Amino acid sequence: MSTSQLWILGAVCFYLLVFVSGFWLSRSGKPYNQVILTLHKLVALAGAILLVIVLYRASRVATLSAAELAAGVVTGLFILGLFVTGALLSIDKPMPAIVSRLHHITPYLAVLSTVVALYLLLNRR
Repeated sequence: MSTSQLWILGAVCFYLLVFVSGFWLSRSGKPYNQVILTLHKLVALAGAILLVIVLYRASRVATLSAAELAAGVVTGLFILGLFVTGALLSIDKPMPAIVSRLHHITPYLAVLSTVVALYLLLNRR
């Protein structure tokens, strides 16, 4: 297995951990268990950092195409949106239902855009 494949596998593992800890957190109900919430936040942050490292290393090998760059930016925006909505949901004040809905839908969009970005990076010609 190549180094880039190991980095991608690591990113996939972090995505899975974020989803599992998110479902666990959601099932625990409000007020959120601080241990689960902290674990979820740290795993999400580590996964985002790992994804940035993967994209950065790929860009050092060869200049990113417009499609690769766009997929990376879209993925970054989805992840940023997840951090913002997650932060809003973790405070004790009630939030509008749209914040919760966005936080439940956006992970799937982030995974989809990540898959597209990684596909484009791995199938360079």
